[in-house]
Amino acid sequence: MGPVWMEAQHKTGAQINDLIWIENPPASSYPACIAVKTAGLQSSQVSEAYLREIWKAVMVDSLDISKKEILIEIAAALLAGESVDFNFDRFVAEYNNELSREAFRNDLRQISYNKIGRFPTITFTKAGKGLIMTGYRPYEALVEAFGQLQLI
Repeated sequence: MGPVWMEAQHKTGAQINDLIWIENPPASSYPACIAVKTAGLQSSQVSEAYLREIWKAVMVDSLDISKKEILIEIAAALLAGESVDFNFDRFVAEYNNELSREAFRNDLRQISYNKIGRFPTITFTKAGKGLIMTGYRPYEALVEAFGQLQLI
């Protein structure tokens, strides 16, 4: 994924420490994905806020988001800094339990069903029909795709 993030940095100007992929690469993204799903059990706002914190942790602060203790630290930071209704104790209790793992497995099934093999990928669906866009796309292309979906 390193080259993908370097391209994202170049195209968006986002702050990214691309040395993470050399100096301290996470062993897996799955623990962080499960953590985002765990946060999502509380609300979509909590999920989005937690995802932003994970992104910052790995891409800016070069933290290993495959480690549970790092994911818990990120949750603690979310509790301290964000203005979302976040229950830290619930997050700790639910992290990596059957419900959060099943939420992540559902995402993996959707990836398999749609034959997605490259990231980032975004899917738009309406009334059983949809569009799949892979790779970096400018905002205007996303708006156009969404507009095409409205015609369905």
